[in-house]
Amino acid sequence: MEVTAKKTDSANVSVEAKIAQSDIDKKVEKIAKQAAKQMKIDGFRPGKAPVSVIKKRLGEKLVQDAEAEALRDVLDQASKELELDAEKIIGEPAVTKFDRGEEFIEVELKLSLRPEVEIGEIRHIVPDVETPEVSEDEVRERIEELAEAQAPFESVEEDRGLEEGDLAVFDFEGFLNGEPFEGGKAENFELRIGSGQFIPGFEEQMIGMKKGEEKTIEVTFPEDYRNEKLAGKEVEFKIRLNDIKAKQPVEIDDAFARKLLGKEDATLADLEKEIEEQLRSEKLSELYNEELKPRLVEALVETFEFDLPESVVEQEIEMALRNKVQQMSEEELAELRENEEKVKELREELRGDATKSVKATFIVDALARKEGVEVSDQEMMQTIYYEAMSMGQDPQQTFEYYQKQNLLPAIKMAMIEDRLLTKLLNDKKENKEETTEKEEA
Repeated sequence: MEVTAKKTDSANVSVEAKIAQSDIDKKVEKIAKQAAKQMKIDGFRPGKAPVSVIKKRLGEKLVQDAEAEALRDVLDQASKELELDAEKIIGEPAVTKFDRGEEFIEVELKLSLRPEVEIGEIRHIVPDVETPEVSEDEVRERIEELAEAQAPFESVEEDRGLEEGDLAVFDFEGFLNGEPFEGGKAENFELRIGSGQFIPGFEEQMIGMKKGEEKTIEVTFPEDYRNEKLAGKEVEFKIRLNDIKAKQPVEIDDAFARKLLGKEDATLADLEKEIEEQLRSEKLSELYNEELKPRLVEALVETFEFDLPESVVEQEIEMALRNKVQQMSEEELAELRENEEKVKELREELRGDATKSVKATFIVDALARKEGVEVSDQEMMQTIYYEAMSMGQDPQQTFEYYQKQNLLPAIKMAMIEDRLLTKLLNDKKENKEETTEKEEA
């Protein structure tokens, strides 16, 4: 077997090899003999079937296994020749050529290596963090929102019609073509008018109704309604309004603060201070996620230069291409199917962002190891479970889906990146605050 291996750069290896067909034949023989010891063939004692019978039974699979073993030999020889660390090889080798001849198989492989990212001093490229200001008006507005949310609904005593914002307590029954349909009936159902909880047009037609009033309203179910029997259908609802409840104003005082903070000695001033810190934290989080983290990633990508593994970049382009294709119309997809050049052009358009993304991933990985930033599998699982539950999805099914799609490494890396960038920004913020305190002292 002839093997020639060379590094095209620090992250990519090119391997050329000629595998003698006689070597493949020997490997087929060896694999067949090993299989003969384990296979049970009718008419023969266990492990005593002739190799010729095994070859006939397994056929082309023996050749495939032999060729796969030969490729592993090529990879081993190339690794020894270039003194490659197995831990630095990323993914599986890409077979770019596999030409079978009468005497030889000519092979070309591409290997990707983990880049060496030299991390030096980076504090100068971390953006400055200005602590967000919170106004008194913003604090007052948030407290009023909390008071509105805490306000209880009580029955309206005066003789008036139902208004937007009221809580309607009513009975209803739905009819399709004059016949009641399943799931279309309830008694003393509570509905906040204006919430958009019911079918479009339902709540609007209730406005103005008075207690004890009965009414028949007509609405049309949306075309995408989950119940196919009702989707797009016109129906009637017979309703009776039993009660009207309106929110009662809540006094914003020390007692309200005690209830909200859960402290017996809390005051309104304490609540205002708590809300001010909460708003400042929310603003800081928004500043980090929408402005500073993207700026920091961009600065890191521009600062560091190193070779990237081509296969990883191509995988990133492929993933971006699939995402873009999913958003295309049928006309655009048809054009892509008929025009191979268009696909190549699209791939090249995506290359720049894909390259930046891959580069950022390796920088973050190196920085995280230097800064001691880690995310355990348990933390990752808890995050997936929490997000699934908050979206009304089954946590276990969501986790298994990510697992089957091999998305867990990407999710973990995203969590590490978020934690790392937050740490770098927090460190810069704290250092600046310490410096300011010293200067003022």
